[in-house]
Amino acid sequence: MPSNKATQPILIGIALLYLALVLFIPAIAVFYEAFHKGFEAFLEAAGTREFIEAVKLTLMIAAITIPLNTIFGVVIALFLARHQFPGRALLMSIIDLPFSISPVVAGLMIVLLYGRNGWFGGWLEASGTKIIFALPGMVIATIFVTLPFVAREVIPVLEEIGSEQEEAAKILGANEWQTFWRVVLPNISWGLLYGILLTNARAMGEFGAVSVVSGSILGRTATLPIFVEQAYKNYQTEAAFSAAVILALLAAVTLILQEYLKRRTVHKGG
Repeated sequence: MPSNKATQPILIGIALLYLALVLFIPAIAVFYEAFHKGFEAFLEAAGTREFIEAVKLTLMIAAITIPLNTIFGVVIALFLARHQFPGRALLMSIIDLPFSISPVVAGLMIVLLYGRNGWFGGWLEASGTKIIFALPGMVIATIFVTLPFVAREVIPVLEEIGSEQEEAAKILGANEWQTFWRVVLPNISWGLLYGILLTNARAMGEFGAVSVVSGSILGRTATLPIFVEQAYKNYQTEAAFSAAVILALLAAVTLILQEYLKRRTVHKGG
């Protein structure tokens, strides 16, 4: 059998080759296709009305989704970390459902509920409220797929620090809000920021669920990921790859911030 010293370079080479084929080369290809005609061509492709509307819509959905899921995540994390009750494990599993359900299936469930022929479709149509093929449906879909991130990052932090500091603050006369702002929030801040960052990354990059409920209309209900698909199908390759570059840069910034927050969290814990 070959020695460990002989097999180590082979394994490293296989790993690097694999990464090159599935990550590095495709990423380089995206940037090449976006910039091979020059930076002016990139700016021209990124300056179209459809592109700008896709960016605005993506940012708007993220701006709505992140605060709502942050509030929900912190509240449910406090509840689950500080209380033991029958069904707790089931509730935690339900929160994790978006991790296991296909985004396309999630989008279909939303259509089943809020579509014209859905469970609430008749009532919504009678009241003049439009959910599917409109911003509300896209927000609901994004909220669903990003639901677990904040809660799943905050719960372990709360369980690790315990409740002693909170109990001490209450004994000293602090009310619930004072205890949260002055004791709980500083302790969970890095885990909370990490969860918010993951929520933002998923919200901006979500395609499957949003595509099902949006109608994918360029300039109206197309987010950046949908714009990439639609532009490529319509042979607008410059615009498609320009949007892909924006998404790739957002992903890179997310990874850098993730690593920074992870290091700060480990350093703070140590």
